[in-house]
Amino acid sequence: MTYHFAAIIEQFSTPPVAIGHSFGGLIAQKLLGENKVAAAVAIDPAPIKGVKPLPFAQLRSAFPVLGNPLNRGRAKALTPKQFRYGFGNALSEAESESLWEQWSIPSPGKPLFEAATANFTPNSPAEVNTANAGRGPLLITAGTADHTVPHVSAKAAYKQYAKSAAVTNFHTFDGAGHSLTMDHRWREVADVTLSWLNANGFAAQH
Repeated sequence: MTYHFAAIIEQFSTPPVAIGHSFGGLIAQKLLGENKVAAAVAIDPAPIKGVKPLPFAQLRSAFPVLGNPLNRGRAKALTPKQFRYGFGNALSEAESESLWEQWSIPSPGKPLFEAATANFTPNSPAEVNTANAGRGPLLITAGTADHTVPHVSAKAAYKQYAKSAAVTNFHTFDGAGHSLTMDHRWREVADVTLSWLNANGFAAQH
């Protein structure tokens, strides 16, 4: 999937900024590490290779997919109850149900299996060039109530960049779950992202 986005980006006259949530955040980091984009924002990103913390909440959130090896080759949908635990746990039951009805679709299981086995797989698709000192700036965010990508997992990804001299920042959204890009707090996420981009020389064009 990263190669697909990279091929599209190569058609641009200037490198864009990549902003991604969950697995989109992992892809954004890969693109940045390969100098395909000018900057990246990884919002509660799926774990990259090298991230070791594996909290119970993260295991429980992923179990509907990882619990059946056959899901590696097919798409899997979450039930309202599973969605509420993995995404809408910081919301009211009504808001979580509404988001499930509007946004929940079957998703491929393969990326989740690849991320789960990344630390034991040579040339894993979840491997990111975290040591690249010549890349653009990176912002990683985490929600303190996130079950799918717990705060400790996102923080561990941030620490993987310690050897790089490039700009790497971390932002915490207190009380936010994994649904933060589509629930009632989405404007807060957008404002933080835009402010960070402006501070790093990527002013929005109107």
